[in-house]
Amino acid sequence: MNEYINLDENNIEEEHICCAIGDPKHQDGVDKKKEWIKSKLKDGHVFRKLNARGKIFIEYEPIETAWVPINGKNYMYIYCLWVAGSFKGKGIGKELLEYAIEDAKSKKMSGVCTLVSQKKKPFIGDKKFFEHFGFKVVDTINDYELMALSFDTSETPKFSDSARKMEIDSQDFTIYYSNECPYVEYEVKELSLYAKDKGIKLNFIKIDSLEKAKNAPCIFNNWANFYKGKFVSNTILNANAFEKLLK
Repeated sequence: MNEYINLDENNIEEEHICCAIGDPKHQDGVDKKKEWIKSKLKDGHVFRKLNARGKIFIEYEPIETAWVPINGKNYMYIYCLWVAGSFKGKGIGKELLEYAIEDAKSKKMSGVCTLVSQKKKPFIGDKKFFEHFGFKVVDTINDYELMALSFDTSETPKFSDSARKMEIDSQDFTIYYSNECPYVEYEVKELSLYAKDKGIKLNFIKIDSLEKAKNAPCIFNNWANFYKGKFVSNTILNANAFEKLLK
């Protein structure tokens, strides 16, 4: 039987948070991610992982307090479900998702929802996986989709009006980000240095509150790229990827 751990105030300092295991350059991001999790525990935030050294976890919380531009009531929102490497194909993803579903039911919630896309994208859920468990598309922005598994007839969540804009006024390359992902802090610093060295105007807008997250001008899970006022992608960029994207 697989053994799992839920992070809480008593164990979060000692436990790893899966994504950036053992990579010193991401330690600042890991520290900020842990601080973010601690600030969200009061909202019912859950970070559940396999008790192993790997990228195997699910992270979710009530939609009312989730840092995403999605509005709804009494639904649980899944930020991320990740099973990587040799742990794939062993039913772990199934166990993690079923835990979240049963947790939501035990709390008398109306369902569970998550962000996916019509074509697989990094840092976004696998649509086919969630379809297997009965999730259905309840809202769409371009090729991004909001899927929900409903337990009753309550109104399903929807993308906010701000998220449907998918554009901003600034024509400069602009990146929205949050500390929901431990990778972002290092990439923000790397991109800042790269842009300064190349003389490129690059703007960073940090999503650091629930209000900012709910009013983001695009779909948003932890990172969003804009160029010439238009949404480009949700892919977290390093300097090489940024250079290729500009070209």
